[in-house]
Amino acid sequence: MSKEHFIRNIEIKNFKCFEDFKAEGFGRVNLIGGKNNVGKTAFMEAVYIATSKEIFEIYSHLLAIQTHRNSISLILGKSNPDDDLAKRIRESINFILKTNHGETSVHILDDKYEIKVQGRDIPIKKSFQELYNLIQMQPFGNAQYGTSQNFISSYFMMDGILATMLDQLKLNNRYEELNEYISQFFDIQKIDIINSMIYVKKDNQFRPIYEYGHGMKTILNIILPLLFSRKNSNVFIDEIENGIHYSLFDELWEIILKISKQQNVQVFATTHSKECIDSYARVAKKLEDEDITFIDLGRNKNNEIKAIVMDSERFNRELKVGNEVRGW
Repeated sequence: MSKEHFIRNIEIKNFKCFEDFKAEGFGRVNLIGGKNNVGKTAFMEAVYIATSKEIFEIYSHLLAIQTHRNSISLILGKSNPDDDLAKRIRESINFILKTNHGETSVHILDDKYEIKVQGRDIPIKKSFQELYNLIQMQPFGNAQYGTSQNFISSYFMMDGILATMLDQLKLNNRYEELNEYISQFFDIQKIDIINSMIYVKKDNQFRPIYEYGHGMKTILNIILPLLFSRKNSNVFIDEIENGIHYSLFDELWEIILKISKQQNVQVFATTHSKECIDSYARVAKKLEDEDITFIDLGRNKNNEIKAIVMDSERFNRELKVGNEVRGW
């Protein structure tokens, strides 16, 4: 299969906590680790923006999450232009992302901002008011960016979205495959849609999925979008370990690695968990999958964010000798 759509390197300038950052050597599946607040999610968001065709809608979501929507009025000139927060918001809009596929950039142009994406003939120019209106319509804190389901956050997707995706899997003849995967985690017969709601069948009885706690929905929240993803696309999973017992990590990683290989999908995921990192390495080795990396983010003596991108061989070697791989 062609891997031309894979992001192999990225350069980030002035995006959130990244002033001037470079990393290269990404594989098909990439797990991102590092200390708290080092920028793991911001790094993944930058890659996500660089791969997306819905750049305007997605960026409005990112900005809504980054800064409370009421503060967005500052960029409309409703406060002192020298205000520190207004300045920081403006700076957050001036960023450049460069990958092996070209450049994505957002720039302030007087009362407008401009988005340029490599390969588009006409840059997108939007007023701050249009951006503000979009942000006002977004549910604050909801990390489902734009209309794409390729960014899987630690927040649950709405039941309606999951139900629609499950219905689509039936049309694509992948419904049984989903239930086979879910049955690896839980002793159930199947998951199904009844009256547009998600139900679980166990002991020949259907019950709403919320009666089974958060664990089942968390697993569904990851597996469904993976199966739903288009071939030759990219999938992003933030804080992959959230809500999942460590004893289930091996099964989850096996499914992620298998689906990503079948669909030729490039995966980026973040984690804080040592158990999750160990499981990732263990399962990839078991499957003899060498197209993986571990991206270790940390700060140098100058407080600059840097990345060590380890291929499969180095990653396993570092773990074997007991080296810490969760930042520095």
